[in-house]
This record gives sequence, structure tokens and C-alpha cells, in this order.
Amino acid sequence: EVTITPPSVLFQGVKADGTAVPICTAADWVEYPHVTGHLEPMVLVTIVAPATYRGDIIQLCQDRRGVQMDIQYVGADRVSLQYVLPLNEIVQTFYDRLKSMTSGYASMEYEDAGYEPADLVKVDLLLNGNPVDCMSAIMHKSKADRYARLLVSKLKEVLPRQLVDIAIQATIRKRVIARETIKQLRKDVTAKCYG
Repeated sequence: EVTITPPSVLFQGVKADGTAVPICTAADWVEYPHVTGHLEPMVLVTIVAPATYRGDIIQLCQDRRGVQMDIQYVGADRVSLQYVLPLNEIVQTFYDRLKSMTSGYASMEYEDAGYEPADLVKVDLLLNGNPVDCMSAIMHKSKADRYARLLVSKLKEVLPRQLVDIAIQATIRKRVIARETIKQLRKDVTAKCYG
């Protein structure tokens, strides 16, 4: 049996006294009054690619909440871009998207850039009202709604039908963001009558 979970990075929760507590997984997420904010790890990314792909790379980095630090042309046909990006955005298909949009010609390296405050939320998954902790994820609030809807629709396609309805819900802070229902199997009682 294979379990697929979203990739995770080490976030930090900030207490009222200013101390930071590590949040390794969504199971470690603590929503108590003493946690007043959250920090996410940032990385300084350097991308070298053919200059013709510059616009696409800039758009990719902006979509991933990147802040442009520098752009330099290396010769007549290559460009070097530096961005500060959240590490959580890098570990989720960033490199694959970069390689596919540049036909494999881009190279990337990154280094630690510390932690910065972020508006993070925990997206929980419920099956028939029961939480599934391994499918919970921590992410930026701006991406949470889209992720919740995508997760619920994919699970509806993948999970097999059962003898009862299965309610799939994605919640943020106990509020349902997305919901789908897998309808139950129907028994054909007239099948025996028609041979």
C-alpha cells in the first residue's frame, strides 16, 4: 500500500514571548492562543537559462511568491536571475516546471536565506467527518483554497465507490472549503429477473 503525502519543510510558530517552536509536519501544527504568528524558510535561488525563456521564468517565480533580487545577462544569449522564494514553493514541482518550460536548458541552485513571517494555514482532510492526518498540509493562505479544491476533486476520482456515500471535505480552521461526495454503489435487484 502506497501513501502519497505533500512535501513538507520546517516551519516555525512564534509564541507571544518571541520564542520560536518548530513545526515539522501538519500533525505538529498548534493553533493555541500562545502562538501569535508563523515563520517559513526562505531560499535565495539563482537560475541560469537562455535569455529567450526570461519572461516565462519570471512568471514562474512570481507565481511561487518570489521576490526578484537581481537579473544579469551572461553574454548575448544567457540570463542569470536571482529570486528569494519560500522553500515550500521550491519543493513542490518548481524544478520540474522550470526544466519543462526551458526544454531542459535552465540550471538552478539555491541557498538558505533565513526565515520570514508568513500567513500560513493548515488544510485538513476529512473522510465522512473523520480527519486523515497524513493528508493534512501547511501552506500559505493565498494557495490554500485552490489546493483544497484540487485535493478533494482528485480524491473523488481516485477513491473507489463503497456501499455507503463517502463525504470528502477539506477544511481550514474548522471551516469547510471544498466538499465532494462519492455516491454509493447501487445494487441492481432486477438483474435476476431478466436472466
